[in-house]
Amino acid sequence: MVGRWLADGRFLMRLLAYQVAVLASVAGVVMVRPAGAAGVRALGDEAALRPNQVIGNEITEGQRAGVERGLSYLASRQRRDGSFAGYGAQGHAGITALAGLAFMSGGSLPERGQYGQQVQKCLDFVLASCQESGLICSDTTSGPMYGHGFATLFLGEVFGMTRDEDIKEKLQKAVRLLQRAQSREGGWRYQPVSLDADISVTIACVMGLRAARDAGIKVEKSVIDAAIGYVRSCQNPDGGFSYTAHGSGSGFARTAAGVASLYYAGVFEGNEVKRGLAYLKQHVSTPMVANSEGYFFYGHYYACQAMFLAGGEYWATYYPAIRELLISRQTRTTGGWTGEAGEDYATAMALIILQMPNRYLPVFHGKGAGG
Repeated sequence: MVGRWLADGRFLMRLLAYQVAVLASVAGVVMVRPAGAAGVRALGDEAALRPNQVIGNEITEGQRAGVERGLSYLASRQRRDGSFAGYGAQGHAGITALAGLAFMSGGSLPERGQYGQQVQKCLDFVLASCQESGLICSDTTSGPMYGHGFATLFLGEVFGMTRDEDIKEKLQKAVRLLQRAQSREGGWRYQPVSLDADISVTIACVMGLRAARDAGIKVEKSVIDAAIGYVRSCQNPDGGFSYTAHGSGSGFARTAAGVASLYYAGVFEGNEVKRGLAYLKQHVSTPMVANSEGYFFYGHYYACQAMFLAGGEYWATYYPAIRELLISRQTRTTGGWTGEAGEDYATAMALIILQMPNRYLPVFHGKGAGG
């Protein structure tokens, strides 16, 4: 796997330079530190910069083979216009962004690496889906903010590594739309209007803002402070998170989204993080639990990030279990996966999870105790 991209020295230097720049740029920079909020750190704090420890058994021959087959199959699914399908749309900007992130997780960039052409085509489609308002949407489905969050994340990662000015302009507009669309509660929901919020859309938006901020795009501190307040209001007494503030019961996918939201917003420790991780730990020993909620890939996409950022025993226990489960669920005839929003979505999500040990995407470093 490494040999695929080491051959391109310019790509390697650009990738390493960006990852170093992200770590250097946050030194002394406070993303969020509400007065008196325990556990909310400046991103330059020493504990927030400790690297996730490689546990030695993350990447196996089965994982390598599964990833290679999965990436090849995902590439075969790309349409002529560069898009991928899902959620009832033939060309979906958010799922196209996730596919781009899956290829980037293997070490490719636009026109660089084994799947560089596929990443470039994903980028071209996402950029073509950028509207003047800042919304990134290519379809007429009813909930564009999920896709907008995924697409903003993708543009943030690509811009950070390429410094392309055309990407920067559209990324800035995407961030401004997110800031305008934030609800009074502090979260986001399906439409780009500030009426209400839920935890599942909020995490997508928070990650988009985090990637943009890491790439040097201005994100208002008040927006992140409000997001933290909203996420905290979704936590239940059992440590899990509900779908909306002070709403329904806890769930695996919702809790994974809640804990990941706190990490990406800059909350690296504290009671809410500990309680959320404890709730997840009750379930991750049997990863099939998310099936009962109907959001297997969505739940484990965020659970994987939460466990990775927590590090230590959380990651050491979780990753081997989800790795083996995903490999066992891979379709033998194609190399892809099937799930709640179609093959393109499920395959992209599975590949991002399986390739987390590569540690290539800067946003997944998180700057937390494990990141």
